Amino acid sequence: MTHGRLRLAGVLIAALSLAMECADIVVTAMLPPSKYTPLPFAPEDMAGTAFPIFGALLILRRPRLLIGWVLLGGGLACAVNILAANLALLQAPTPYAVGAPKLLWVAVGQSWALATLLLGVLLPLLYPTGRLPSPRWRALVVFACLVQGLEGLRSMLVLLGGAAPPPALRENLHRLTAVAMGLAFVSLAVRFRRADPVGRHQIVWPLFAFAGLIVPWVMGGHVWWLASFTIPLIPAAIAFAILRHGLYEIDTLITRALVGAGLVGVIGGVYVGVGAAFSLLLSDLDQIGGLLAALCAGVFFHPLRRVLQRGADRLLYGSRGDPVALAGELRRRLQRTDPAEGLPAALEVLREGLSVTGVAVRFTEPPGPSAAAPFGEWPGRTLSGELGEVAREVPLVWHGEPVGHLLIGPPGARRLPAAHNERVIAALTPYIADAAHAVRLVGALRRSRERIIATREEERRRLRRDLHDGLGQSLSGMAMSINAARRSLHVSPENAELLLDGLRAGMDSVTGDIRHLVYGLRPPALDDLGLAGAVGEMAGPAVAVEVSGDLTGLPAAAEVAAYRIVQEALTNARKHSGAGSVRVRLERGRRPDGGHPDGGHLRVRVSDDGSGVPPGRRAGVGLASMRERAAELGGTCMITSPPEGGTVVEAVLPLTLDTEPCR
Repeated sequence: MTHGRLRLAGVLIAALSLAMECADIVVTAMLPPSKYTPLPFAPEDMAGTAFPIFGALLILRRPRLLIGWVLLGGGLACAVNILAANLALLQAPTPYAVGAPKLLWVAVGQSWALATLLLGVLLPLLYPTGRLPSPRWRALVVFACLVQGLEGLRSMLVLLGGAAPPPALRENLHRLTAVAMGLAFVSLAVRFRRADPVGRHQIVWPLFAFAGLIVPWVMGGHVWWLASFTIPLIPAAIAFAILRHGLYEIDTLITRALVGAGLVGVIGGVYVGVGAAFSLLLSDLDQIGGLLAALCAGVFFHPLRRVLQRGADRLLYGSRGDPVALAGELRRRLQRTDPAEGLPAALEVLREGLSVTGVAVRFTEPPGPSAAAPFGEWPGRTLSGELGEVAREVPLVWHGEPVGHLLIGPPGARRLPAAHNERVIAALTPYIADAAHAVRLVGALRRSRERIIATREEERRRLRRDLHDGLGQSLSGMAMSINAARRSLHVSPENAELLLDGLRAGMDSVTGDIRHLVYGLRPPALDDLGLAGAVGEMAGPAVAVEVSGDLTGLPAAAEVAAYRIVQEALTNARKHSGAGSVRVRLERGRRPDGGHPDGGHLRVRVSDDGSGVPPGRRAGVGLASMRERAAELGGTCMITSPPEGGTVVEAVLPLTLDTEPCR
């Protein structure tokens, strides 16, 4: 109910102010044309119209915000001022003429003092929060109220007394008013320095709009009427900055305005200077002086624009504010650094460009060979600066693959952050995604090498144990049996016969152990039957095996990897999926350039009609081993579940392998 009454009161005051302005249009039409404006209305009319409208808009959205009421009260005071002044001018040309309506002129003086207090002092003091920057500024409010109170009392006594105002008192009060207004605008600078990025963005809007009012005021009374077009920008900027401060990129507007104004001023000066020089020094050639002046101005245009743009960017953003320059610096750093060190360099450039306390990249656990590894094995995040709380999180995507999230900390000292930050983030995020992907690849390669070395050493230890504990002990026992048979040969031929029979059985056992060890290194069927025959023998008659291309002369590593991948896929299909049918396809492809068939790749595909892989299930040892075998050769292995059901294991193994032994 309270908010509703406040909104109603605001709308009624704005309607009263607009009604007074409509009445003033009628009154102005009865007066002779004004000497200081060619327009049918004065700047005060625009203030009495624009300030109440935008003040009412603020009150409708935020009725308890004091800024809206200040705009409303100041606009109403301007409407009363101009209407009372024009009504008084209908009866007498000056306040001191015979028959001048004293009460109307008193209303003019009092309303002007109130408008000055509200719009010139209280508005910059209270903007944008509706509260003073600190309690110390209350003294300025009291001082401004006293000065405007004295101004109103002075004008009332003078007008009612019918005497001309004392010039000294009037000038002193005007100076004190200017001091109060200047200090009020200083409070905006103080608030700007202490504000967060949103507060700074809000403060810049009305400051830019005030420039359109200050310029005609400084140039003098003959162009003061131009303020009629710029006064509405002030309440509009205030309202938009408070209600929709993040909607427009004010810094872009400011930089373009600064660059445009600089170009007009400098090029105009060059043109006038060259033209004047020709008219004074080469009067005979003044016909071409204008052409040469235009050419000189054109020569200066492009380099001057670059200099002004660089200066405007430095003024608004500091020395590190240009998104294009930041992207160029980031490219240079990435070209000079190792891929594993590229991400910290990219984050440092981004942190300096955004002027935030810190930025970080939180990595996403990657799919592939290491999906079964715990997340702690991956670099959790890479940090630059002190992150603290996360103010914003941006997803990082590399060619459609999520690689992590960019975490941006709270802002540090910055003039205009919001719109500039969006351009910096848009310009640098692709580079950071590339650097993050490179870090993941380097980490995956390092861990893959570690697993290969660990697996190799584990295999060597297993072979050593099997040779020592199994084959070594068996051979030692056989040697002892041979010695015993030799001693028993002449004494007890029957015992020697028994020992030789046991030795024969032991040799069969040793032969089996050797075959088992050899099979662990490389299945013998690959050498006897080739890859297609070995896979067919292992799969059995129930599995359909298709072969495409010539599978002879394959690298040994590719043969073993393909055989083991098919073996693991068949084991999973039989044990876990409950498949009714399984198909295996082996296909050898040529190189993309159509070269010798020894190049190219080997494609292995195992498909079944079973239950498939449940979504979200973490890869087990078997699935991870298939991916690792393919990754060791530089290939890929994908395990998917198509929409029609079942499981598809598809591996692509390159055949261009270097068979030279490592040194």
